[in-house]
Amino acid sequence: MTSSLQQAEHALIVQIEPWVDEMELQQLRRVIDSTFLVEHELTREFESWTARYTGAKHAVAVCNGSMALFTCLKVLGIGPGDEVIVPNLTFIASANAVILAGATPVLCEVREDTFCIDVARAEELVTSRTRAVMPVHLYGQSADLDAVTAFARRHGLKVVEDAAEGIGVRYDGQHVGTVGDMGIISYYGNKTVTCGEGGIILTNDDDLARAAFRMKNYGRDQKGIYSHDTIGFNFSFTDLQAAIGIAQMKKLPAIISKKEAIHKRYVRGLQPLATFCPVYIDPKCEPVFWFSSFLCECPEALATFLRARGVQTRRLFLPLHQQPCYADGKHVRMPRPDFRISESIHQRGISLPSSYSLTDDQQSYVIDQIHQFYAGRD
Repeated sequence: MTSSLQQAEHALIVQIEPWVDEMELQQLRRVIDSTFLVEHELTREFESWTARYTGAKHAVAVCNGSMALFTCLKVLGIGPGDEVIVPNLTFIASANAVILAGATPVLCEVREDTFCIDVARAEELVTSRTRAVMPVHLYGQSADLDAVTAFARRHGLKVVEDAAEGIGVRYDGQHVGTVGDMGIISYYGNKTVTCGEGGIILTNDDDLARAAFRMKNYGRDQKGIYSHDTIGFNFSFTDLQAAIGIAQMKKLPAIISKKEAIHKRYVRGLQPLATFCPVYIDPKCEPVFWFSSFLCECPEALATFLRARGVQTRRLFLPLHQQPCYADGKHVRMPRPDFRISESIHQRGISLPSSYSLTDDQQSYVIDQIHQFYAGRD
C-alpha cells in the first residue's frame, strides 16, 4: 500500500476525467486540413457512428444535451399549457428543458431500487394537460422502459428519453434513447464519451428527424440556403466536436470495459462494509457505470475525509423539489410533495473516482481510505 499512498500524496485522484490522447488529435487534424470547422462532413460521420452503435434510424447532432431535449419537446408540439412528467431525482437540465419549451415539469417520485422514475406514482399525476413523460436513465442504470411505454400508451403520451448519461446502456437488448418517440445523449466533458460539449437526438421517425434538423438549422432542410420553411434556431454542432466524438466512439468499448472492472472492484473491496451498498441494476438492464455510485452512511463526512487525503468524490443529484430556483412554485408542479425516497437517495449517495485513467493502485488506495473512515467511526 505504500506506493499507492505515495501516489495519492502527490496527485489528486479525480472523480472523473476524459480519456483524450493522440487519437483525438488525429481526428482534429482532419478538420484543420479540411478548413471546415463548422458542421460539415465529420458531423455527418459522427452521427452515422452514433446511429449504428445505438441502432437508431436517425441521429441528429446538436450543440448540447439541454438543447437536444428542448428540440425533442418542441418538434413533438409540446409548449405553453402542457405538462411533462419528469423524475424528481435528475440533473436539473431535464426539467429546465421543459420550462424552456414553455411547458410545466410535473415532478414524480423515483423508485427506491433503480433511482429512476416510478411509473406507479406517475399514474397519479396525469391530467388533461399531460402530453409527455421523460424517463431519465440515471448513473448507468436504465429506467423500466416496459412500464414507461405501457404507461404512455394508456394515456396517449409521448416518451422523450433523457439518456444524457446513457451511452452504451441497453434495456432488454435495446439501446436507451431509442425506445421512446425521441431520446437524447449528452457528450459533455464528464460523460462516458465526450465531445467537450454536445448532444445528439435519436429517433426512428423520419418526420421527427427532419423536424429536429430544421429546428437546429434555422428552420431549413439544408445549410447554405436562405429560404426558411419553419421557425428554427442555431443549435448546430461543429466538426471540431465531431472529430473528438469520432475518436471517443472508437474508444467506447475499452471505456465501458474499464468502467465495469472499476465498479466490480469497488463492490468487492467495499463488500465487508455492510452499510456501503452499490446501486441496484434492473435484470433487464445492461449498465454502463458512468459513475461508480453507492449508498452509504455519512457520505458528506466521508467526502470530506477523502478530500483531505487527495481523493475527489461527488454527491448524488439534489432532488428537483429542493432546488432553490424552484422554491417560488412558479416553474414546476408537484401535486404530491412526498419525496422521501429521492431525498434519502441524495442524503446517502456518493460517487467514487471512476475515470478510465484510474489505476489499480489508486483504486486500492481509495478503498483502503474508505475502510479507514468507517473503522474510525466504530
